[in-house]
Amino acid sequence: MNDQMNAPMVPPPSGISDWFSVWRDALTKPNEQTFSNMAASPKAKSTTAFLWIFLGALVNFFLASLVQGRLMSQIMRNYNLDTTRFGGGIGAFVIRTICGAPIAAVVAVVGFAIVVGIVQLLARMFGGRGTFDQLSYAFAAIMTPFYLVTGVLTLLSAIPVVGICFGIVGILAGLYILVLELFAVKGVNQFGWGQALGSLLLPVLALCCCLSVGAFAIARAIGPNMPDIFNSFPTPLP
Repeated sequence: MNDQMNAPMVPPPSGISDWFSVWRDALTKPNEQTFSNMAASPKAKSTTAFLWIFLGALVNFFLASLVQGRLMSQIMRNYNLDTTRFGGGIGAFVIRTICGAPIAAVVAVVGFAIVVGIVQLLARMFGGRGTFDQLSYAFAAIMTPFYLVTGVLTLLSAIPVVGICFGIVGILAGLYILVLELFAVKGVNQFGWGQALGSLLLPVLALCCCLSVGAFAIARAIGPNMPDIFNSFPTPLP
């Protein structure tokens, strides 16, 4: 008995270790209780969520830029184009990557905040009891490891043939993330599946409708001019 009382207490994880613990639970325990517990945590703050999204998006965009830069260089070499004329030198590429990735990460954080805000607003309209801080924390715990994993998959997708397999894995991972977000909305707001589906999918449907209307408007605007656009291209040499 004394041995048990004198046994050293194992401190709870803190800092980055705590982050990985939360991310692991979000990905490996797909149920509403997981996200309900996250919402009840005193650490459920939007500032933490924004930091996670920024770091995850930063790594993701940096890795993606490496693959895109390699592909663009390969295409230009195939067409015997001078990469330096198009800002494709190594120095320019490094500068674009270092400067562009943080900007892209900031844009990702802003987009994340807007999406979470809309979802939580709808959830409150459906009778949800969660807050923006709680839902953003839960969503960030899902999205941050997804950013990191897809960044690595992007690197692997540059491998011919093998890249197709990783592309399929990326699609399946995206569907899994959607399921986890549904659990998160339900667990954070403590309501039924119908309300959770409405809160999460209504913004997606609205976005799809807006994109469809925009694409239709653009197609109607440029449709009559399409022959002139194609005729303006130079005729390839024999």
